Amino acid sequence: MALVPFRRRTAGPTADLGALLAGYSIEVMPRTAAKIDDFRPLLPQGTRVYVAHIEGTPIDEMVTTAARLSDEGFDVMPHFPARIIKDAPTLEDWIARYQGEAGISQALLLAGGVKEPHGDFHCSMQLLETGLFDRAGFTRLHVAGHPEGNLDIDPDGSDAKVMEALRWKQAFSERSDAQMAMATQFAFDADPVLAWSRRLRDEGISLPIHLGIAGPAKLQTLIKFAIACGVGPSLKVLQKRALDVTKLMLPYEPTELLSDLAQAEDLGLIEQLHVFPLGGIRASADYAARHGAPATRTASG
Repeated sequence: MALVPFRRRTAGPTADLGALLAGYSIEVMPRTAAKIDDFRPLLPQGTRVYVAHIEGTPIDEMVTTAARLSDEGFDVMPHFPARIIKDAPTLEDWIARYQGEAGISQALLLAGGVKEPHGDFHCSMQLLETGLFDRAGFTRLHVAGHPEGNLDIDPDGSDAKVMEALRWKQAFSERSDAQMAMATQFAFDADPVLAWSRRLRDEGISLPIHLGIAGPAKLQTLIKFAIACGVGPSLKVLQKRALDVTKLMLPYEPTELLSDLAQAEDLGLIEQLHVFPLGGIRASADYAARHGAPATRTASG
């Protein structure tokens, strides 16, 4: 399902961005986390921090980063990218290390951004099927959501295989003891995202959606990440924005998207926001604080 270009809108007086940003999560990588001496002055107490596992990052760095963030009082959720995990013993070892060295009991499972699997796994469903997360007592498991569809999964531009996988994950959530939710790629326009969220609910999906948004960043930076993430429809949105000389030199902020979401009467399955700090962790944290994000994470999924 493709996102359509932005329309120019003005945030209404009833838009409450603070309520929408309450309980937001954020993503870091070990190399970016290492540049921050202490996350506690930046992020609300108890924020869920995803630790992204990029191909080539040693598991030692991942576990060390997770342990450090956990020690600082954050709710840490490491990525488990199926295509860079060699086999079930490797997966079991990673789970044990995160638990034993960092006290972790939650994970984001996804295929990963590499084309060719490094071993036995090529999708998150295979990781779930091992039963290793349930046996280890993981209390929360997140999976990827695709508001725009995914051309790697559905090359024909439909969302048939994406939906088939999502129904499988829904069924798995009903037999797993872990709480589950979907974390999505970043989006730029509220209407198609809301339509997708409501459509899933109408089709019997109940997994909560943690909607990805891009934090403040230069337009050129966003375009670079959109290309790297294969965000075709969103890339067109950014290219259209780049043609507007009044916006070209200004940093992107997600205020228009958030205002539209805040004023929506029905968010469907959208439960909270997940911030991709593409312009830097400090910029995203400062933006959330300026727009009323509570200083302590609220109870949520």
